[in-house]
Amino acid sequence: MTSLALINIGRIISGDLDQGVLEADTVLIEDGLFTRIGDRAEIDAAAADVQVDVKGAVLAPGLIDTHVHIVLGDWTPRQNALGFIESYMHGGVTGMMSASEVHLPGVPQDPVGVKALAITAHKAYVRFRPGGVKVYAGSVIFQPGLTEQDFKEMSAAGVWLGKVGFGDFKKPTDAEPLVRIAQRYGFKVMCHTGGASIPGSAPITADDLMVIQPDISAHTNGGTTALPDEGVERLVRQAKFYLQICQAGNIRSAVHLLTLARQYDQLHRILIASDTPSGTGVMPMATIKSVVEMSSLVGLPAAQVWAMASGNAADALGLNTGRIEAGKAADLVVIDAPLGCSRAEALAAIENGDIPGISCVIIDGEIRAMKSRNTPASTRMAEVVASN
Repeated sequence: MTSLALINIGRIISGDLDQGVLEADTVLIEDGLFTRIGDRAEIDAAAADVQVDVKGAVLAPGLIDTHVHIVLGDWTPRQNALGFIESYMHGGVTGMMSASEVHLPGVPQDPVGVKALAITAHKAYVRFRPGGVKVYAGSVIFQPGLTEQDFKEMSAAGVWLGKVGFGDFKKPTDAEPLVRIAQRYGFKVMCHTGGASIPGSAPITADDLMVIQPDISAHTNGGTTALPDEGVERLVRQAKFYLQICQAGNIRSAVHLLTLARQYDQLHRILIASDTPSGTGVMPMATIKSVVEMSSLVGLPAAQVWAMASGNAADALGLNTGRIEAGKAADLVVIDAPLGCSRAEALAAIENGDIPGISCVIIDGEIRAMKSRNTPASTRMAEVVASN
């Protein structure tokens, strides 16, 4: 059994929207899972194989970016960039969900091709984790001609994600029967929302979404073009599926969406993600930047908004991560106020609009990075103080 203890913790973002912040100073991880969270007097941290002194900084669940256009390998053809997945880990992302491999050069548009691509991507990323990041890949692009047998075969091969919005349907709602089939086979289906994005795609309205009934409305604040405000309000008030805020979308619409979600007690349905790499670019800090923007602009507690990119995301995808609690996968980051910040600690910095510094990233109980090369420097830097 391998073990790791984090000591001298200031506070803990639980990743649970309702629970918010945990008051504990010691966390024990064994065999990649959180096992103990509590007071130093109750936990024998000295017996752990590795001890990390957090020095009063904040512990938070690793971010789960639910809108990433991965393709194959650690490469994005959209911006011809290498190493982006590992770099996103330095932005606090410990897990990412494919929003379809649509950026593949010459991406197939027939049922056989999209099925083969989804299976290939899924199986490739099971074996390949740049920076240790958990890549949930293989999101089948819904196309006319796909059948129930296709979804049965994909499910048997491990594929469980699907994307509506890039297929050659005459109108978006024509995909609805396939969405029902996919969901019967356990697929989590995400649907493009708002104005057209890549050439060949079509706008998808709130009316369309209410017919399609996906599991997740992708970039509900626009990708990059937003819905009308009344469409956003309809989705908040009438829909049941998750609503995703993306960095690559319309920030005014994002503020409007989150304000409505708070007003109508729907924060548990909000996800925060990036929608990158895309025409907007490669943005290693896209998700954490959106967390900071939404907390500071809408006036929500930092711990709640962080949960939208961790615990809420895990709930949406059915993952055993996203929260700091016993039995969950030990995917976490150590964050603090950036050096020179006007606020004293990470939560206050986020609420002030400042991106926190990351001084440690742990995935499945294994240290993947100490000082982040992308965030500002932390005021207090986590340190490995013992390794048995």
